[in-house]
Amino acid sequence: MSTSLRTPTGHDARGRSRGPRGSRGSRPGLALTAIVATQLMFLVDATVVNVALPDIAVDLGFSSTRMSWILNLYTLAFGGLLLLGSRIGDRIGRRRALVAGVLAFTAASLLAGVAPGGGWLLFARTAQGVAAALAAPSTLALIATSFPEGRQRARALSIFASISGAGSALGLVLGGALTDIASWRWVFLINLPVGLAIAWLAPRHLDETPRQRGPFDALGALLGTLGMTSLVYAFIRTAEQSWGDGLALGAFAAAAALLGGFLAVELRVRRPLVVLRLFADRNRSVAYATMLMIPAGMFGVFYFTTQYLQRYLDYSPFRAGLAFLALTLPLFAASRFAPRAQARFGPKRTAVAGLALNTAGILWLSRIDAGSGYADGLLGPLVLMGVGVGLTMMQLTTLILSGVEPADAGSASGLLQTMQYVGGSLGVSVLVSVFDAGLRHSAGHTFYDGTGAAFTAAAGFSAVALLLMSAARGVPRKA
Repeated sequence: MSTSLRTPTGHDARGRSRGPRGSRGSRPGLALTAIVATQLMFLVDATVVNVALPDIAVDLGFSSTRMSWILNLYTLAFGGLLLLGSRIGDRIGRRRALVAGVLAFTAASLLAGVAPGGGWLLFARTAQGVAAALAAPSTLALIATSFPEGRQRARALSIFASISGAGSALGLVLGGALTDIASWRWVFLINLPVGLAIAWLAPRHLDETPRQRGPFDALGALLGTLGMTSLVYAFIRTAEQSWGDGLALGAFAAAAALLGGFLAVELRVRRPLVVLRLFADRNRSVAYATMLMIPAGMFGVFYFTTQYLQRYLDYSPFRAGLAFLALTLPLFAASRFAPRAQARFGPKRTAVAGLALNTAGILWLSRIDAGSGYADGLLGPLVLMGVGVGLTMMQLTTLILSGVEPADAGSASGLLQTMQYVGGSLGVSVLVSVFDAGLRHSAGHTFYDGTGAAFTAAAGFSAVALLLMSAARGVPRKA
């Protein structure tokens, strides 16, 4: 199996090959900066408001129940519309989709940053999610058309994977710093210079991809979007209420019916929204399922660890954010080592080792109690998790994109990111339910009884990912 996307080539007037499309200009570093900054901005915004929520609630008058929708509306719009966004990018060109999405995201961030009331902020967060869903699927596809096969593309994928793994944790660090030093409004306003810089860089250093012609799968787009939105909403609802909640059960039923209809449509249309042949490859299918499980554990860990730091260790938002550097810095270091590990051991064995470390770290975290502090309770587990995820993410990206035709790259990328966000929603909803059950059925009824149960369940998600990856076929080291 090839470990890279097949890259379209062009020819000059004499018929000589020009190499991969995407060689616009001689600064590939700036092209990668535009792509990676886009991915980072969207991932950071999934968690950046976590530590700012108490300040936002006081300023804008949010109740504790309504406050959760500041997080959930972004996830709901982003996760629900990613599949549609990937196909729109194929139709209008991926660079155009990325720039349009980034500019819309920047405008929505401005609206959020100056929001005078709660309704305004919730609308802006929804708009951010819609814009992110348009641009995000183009990121990986543009790496394929901007970097030639071999060392350059492996390095680009390594950096992209490290950002994908660390973006959510970086959001916690950045959110805490901005809230303490300036104001909660800056967790949104910081996107303005970043978004404008991306919109300036992308047209200058990224080539446009060919537009796909032919009929648009309108019915598939409708069913897929409604189905994914219903599924994400159902997970969010269970986290807020319970698994027996009527609305949650209705949303799950609607999601099953809509996604079933979506699959039926995709099997018979000429240009499907999701290219189902992507799942014909065993390693790709395993990697997609593994990509679902990793954030299912990680997002829940972030959710409860943030509460533990601020409520029980009495950390300020800034200090709580800095605490996650114990995960973020090892993750970046391991990500830089990941290409060499892949070349020596292959993507399967490297990912298995990373997932084993991640599972061990989360299990260690489940042992925190009232006598634990940061150094003896959190530091070691966070370091292990950072190294584990850093080793794993590039391997999954490689397995998912191996041998994908250029015309299918947007669909493959959109599915990858859909798995991440649906996995995050799944994880938080399951772990909140497990936390509540642990709290109710324990003798002490303490926060630590709940987190012990929740972190054990999170380790279960990682263990499932480890088992899935063990079932993948080995890839030769020379790949």
